[in-house]
Amino acid sequence: MTSLRVASYNIRGLKDDAAAAAQVVRALAPDVLLLQEVPRYPASEYAISAFARSCDLLWSGRTRLVSGTGLMTALRVTAEDSQDRRLGVGLRENPRSYTVTRVRLPDGPRASVVSIHLSLRPDQRAQHARTVLTELAADPRFPDDEPLVVGGDLNEERDGAAWGAIGEALVEVSADRPTFPAHQPHRLIDAIFARGHASATPGDPALLDGMPVTRASDHLPVWVDLEL
Repeated sequence: MTSLRVASYNIRGLKDDAAAAAQVVRALAPDVLLLQEVPRYPASEYAISAFARSCDLLWSGRTRLVSGTGLMTALRVTAEDSQDRRLGVGLRENPRSYTVTRVRLPDGPRASVVSIHLSLRPDQRAQHARTVLTELAADPRFPDDEPLVVGGDLNEERDGAAWGAIGEALVEVSADRPTFPAHQPHRLIDAIFARGHASATPGDPALLDGMPVTRASDHLPVWVDLEL
C-alpha cells in the first residue's frame, strides 16, 4: 500500500492572510493540494510562487491563466504537466475551469487528481460536474483503471445535483463536517471524492487545533489519506 494525502482549499485569492493560509497547509502536510480561487491579477504568479514556498510545496506555474483552480505538490510526488480546462459560461460570467494532472509516489502507482470550483448557478454547477466527468472518461491520459481524486469547492451541499452527479461516479472520502464560513462553519460545500483506492481515512480535525483558519480564508480545508 502507498498512502497519498490529498487536501483541497479555497484560498480566496490570497486576499486574507497568506502567511496564515500557508501555516494551515503546512500543518496538513499534503502530498497534493487542490486549490480554488487562485489569484489571477497581473503578476500574481509571484504571490502564488511565494505561497507555494511558504507551504513547502511545488507549483508548476502554469495553472493560473484560464480560471482560479490550480494545484501544488510535495517534493515526494512526481507530477505530470498540469492542465487547465475551460468550462462553458455565459457572456460576462465569471470564467470557470478545472485543473487536472497525474501524480506518482516513489515506487507507487499513479493517480489522476482534479481541482474543481463550481458555479454559483445550480444549473451550471450540474452541467459542469457532468462535463468534468465526461471529459475525464473520454481522455486516454486518465485511464479508468487508475485511482481518480476530485476535490474542491462545489458551492452546494449534498442535496445539490452537481454533488449527486459526482457522488454517483466516485465515493465521497473527506470528513462530514461544515467547511463554510471559516469563522462559524455551518455549510458543507467543500469535499473530496475518489475511486480506485483501497481505503480512505478522512482528515482529523484535531490537525487544525490552534491554526489561524479564520485569518487564512473564508473556507476550511478538507483532506484525506488514501491508500492506493
